[in-house]
Amino acid sequence: MKNRITELFSIKYPIIQGGMIWNSGWRLASAVSNAGGLGLIGAGSMYPEVLNEHIERCKAATQKPFGVNVPLLYPNIQEIIELILQHRVPIVFTSAGNPATHTARLKAAGITVVHVVSSTKFAKKAEAAGVDAIVAEGFEAGGHNGREESTTLTLIPSVRRATDLPLIAAGGIATGQGMLATMILGADGVQMGSRFVASQEGSGHQLFKDLVVKAGEGATELTLKELTPVRLLKNKFYQDLQGLYQSGASVEELRAHLGRARAKRGMFEGDLDEGELEIGQIASMIDEIKPAATIIEDIIAQYNEALGSLPPSFGLDQ
Repeated sequence: MKNRITELFSIKYPIIQGGMIWNSGWRLASAVSNAGGLGLIGAGSMYPEVLNEHIERCKAATQKPFGVNVPLLYPNIQEIIELILQHRVPIVFTSAGNPATHTARLKAAGITVVHVVSSTKFAKKAEAAGVDAIVAEGFEAGGHNGREESTTLTLIPSVRRATDLPLIAAGGIATGQGMLATMILGADGVQMGSRFVASQEGSGHQLFKDLVVKAGEGATELTLKELTPVRLLKNKFYQDLQGLYQSGASVEELRAHLGRARAKRGMFEGDLDEGELEIGQIASMIDEIKPAATIIEDIIAQYNEALGSLPPSFGLDQ
């Protein structure tokens, strides 16, 4: 498959693995890159020294392009940017912050920069900041999310109309059919997070992966809009949170209940009761933990099968 995304990243397939906190270490990133997609190390859950180790190990594990996902709201951002520059990481995905802050400096170092947005408003700001591509992430996505609640199938054509930049669809995509649907709507590629959580190489706890596979429809909800919107599995922590909402809790009380390291406790350490378990709505369609390479093979096979059933007038390259 050749299009603007495969050419931009020098990859075989326009499939990007989301840089998910506590789930996207060097093993997953290198496995995805070796299989023809673009693997991302999730820097949001890493201190600079930990990220340094993951970059070094990813370099040793793959000769293919890989990237680092950098949530701009996290502490130590300056140290993280310096590390990326020092290692000459070829691709950086930024999110949760102003893309104008670091884009010019990264691009001056020859780094391809992509920014994640949840609306056309932020897509235009990212384009003005000089990014090379945009990820438009819909309401269905797991983890931290936009406040607009625009679904992916609504967001993609809206952003496509607002910008000519290479466009990557994210949120609620875990199959080749979903990939094809977003590309018909104007995307040039897809970013998948939840599907790669349930991979053998994903760095999340096995208990968390098993719970993702068991999740059914309605198992997640977007909450904590007063702080930072996040989509969670409905475990005990979530239920306790809903109790606070029902009692009219203040923002300060919600923040105190959230505390620190909830996501690590749940996704990385396997506390399924008190941890924060971030996953997308598409978890209901994920029923098996597989190697990353097999996941990509399955997606491409599904995509080609679905594409073959379309009339030639669609004109999508195989």
